[in-house]
Amino acid sequence: MTLLDAITLGAIQGITEFLPISSSGHLVLGQALLGIVLPGNEFEVITHLGTLLSVFCIFWTDIIKLISGIRDIKTQKYILYLTIATIPAVVVGLTSKSFISVLFESIHLVSISLIFTGLILFLSQKLIQRSETMTIRKGFLIGLSQAIAIIPGISRSGMTISMGLALGISGKEAAKFSFLLAIPSITGAGILTLMDTSFSTMTIPASSLIAAFLSSFIIGYLSLKWLFGLLESGKFHLFGYYCILIGLLTLVII
Repeated sequence: MTLLDAITLGAIQGITEFLPISSSGHLVLGQALLGIVLPGNEFEVITHLGTLLSVFCIFWTDIIKLISGIRDIKTQKYILYLTIATIPAVVVGLTSKSFISVLFESIHLVSISLIFTGLILFLSQKLIQRSETMTIRKGFLIGLSQAIAIIPGISRSGMTISMGLALGISGKEAAKFSFLLAIPSITGAGILTLMDTSFSTMTIPASSLIAAFLSSFIIGYLSLKWLFGLLESGKFHLFGYYCILIGLLTLVII
């Protein structure tokens, strides 16, 4: 892996982790197009840490409010909703780890999943914007949509935000809940991959890992900012065109 390859894959992780176009799917396609086979999981861990840091930077104020207001009933309920929403992905991640690994080897599955993501995004355009409050039931349903997104090619943010909109939550609040939910999700994924990683036998140069980390962090930060602007302007569904186009192209080309 060259330094340019590391920066490119880090940027792919950064921009696709938060935009509703599937980071896992694009990393599979990116490696296939660049002709790269990444041994071990250290690269995945590093890029996940980069995107996780960008979430902390964007939502630092909200995170501080949750921590400082832990005695407040509303804050306790919100943390409960995030906890409930995390459970489905944890169960799927722990019980289907080997099966999920196999899914990452199928380019055709990624292509079909991207098309599915695009269709979901198109449907989100038809939803009437409301501003209902979060509940345990809604949190759990958003969590189920996140668990489905473990399949490579299905966007985590696309599924969770679309589900939030379908449940009557405003675009801004749905996005906020989705990306706060990303903290335990990305952390958990990082821990699982870290358990299978042997840094003593690391084959990727440290310079490439650092470049990938910085690339995923910077691009992730900018992507997250951009997404909020698109949500407020009602253009969230436009990513559906991209997902379907990429899905169809990869079905034909790769």
